Amino acid sequence: MLGASLRHRGVELLRRVEDLEAAAAKGSTAGIPILHPWANRLAGLSYRVAGTEVTLDPSSPLVHLEEHGLPIHGVPWSRIAWELVAAESTRLIARLDWERKELLQIFPFPHWMELTATLDPSGLTMETTLRAGSHGPVPVSFGFHPYLGLPGLRRDHWHLALPPMQRLALDGRGIPTGAESPFEGFDGALGQAAFDDSFALPGEGLSLSVAGAGLRITVELVAGYRYAQVFAPADKDYVALEPMTAPANALASGRGLQLVAPGHTFHATFRIRVDETR
Repeated sequence: MLGASLRHRGVELLRRVEDLEAAAAKGSTAGIPILHPWANRLAGLSYRVAGTEVTLDPSSPLVHLEEHGLPIHGVPWSRIAWELVAAESTRLIARLDWERKELLQIFPFPHWMELTATLDPSGLTMETTLRAGSHGPVPVSFGFHPYLGLPGLRRDHWHLALPPMQRLALDGRGIPTGAESPFEGFDGALGQAAFDDSFALPGEGLSLSVAGAGLRITVELVAGYRYAQVFAPADKDYVALEPMTAPANALASGRGLQLVAPGHTFHATFRIRVDETR
């Protein structure tokens, strides 16, 4: 269930999709991957949540480590086997049963997820449902990492629009410290600015967008997403506007973490809308 292509009038809008086989082998993100069971980083190889202590094996192919040696983005997308439920010309539904022994060693909370991708003339809607098993609550800290780019225009001329939010203070490893400060928003040319920032949202329904070359790509956080990450390295031709259900390291810190009671469900929806601006 990797979003491997999103085209407008035949032009590709996703990035890091040139060599998916290499990305799969490395455990790297690409296109529109789901980040589960945690989005962004954990502060170490262990976490304690809902009364359960978990220690991750750094040698496991199900654990991807970033440059600081921290686990990042949960189990790599290429290691998660989804079952196809329905496939139509504009809609795809797949289900993930989190019951395999190796998955429970990473995240010992049985559950299932259903992911529905729906395409229409103006964009793509991604709906995720998580249903907790009968044995205990399930922490919710998944997210998505859409890599977006504009064709035929240099990155420094892209127009980035971010709404007012709360910026989470991060330490040198990108882990939230617990402090927050007001972020007044951003609305202008990306220029040489670089972002790798985490935000708490004031409510649902917020939108983040990048525009240029006659197009505007908007990520609408429709429901269920209370946090967002903005990743725009100065030397790359993409912007990632990332819906997150919890901040980085929530499985360890507990900050912003929601628990789904046994047998109950959690729903989250975001949409990528594409508009022509001329």
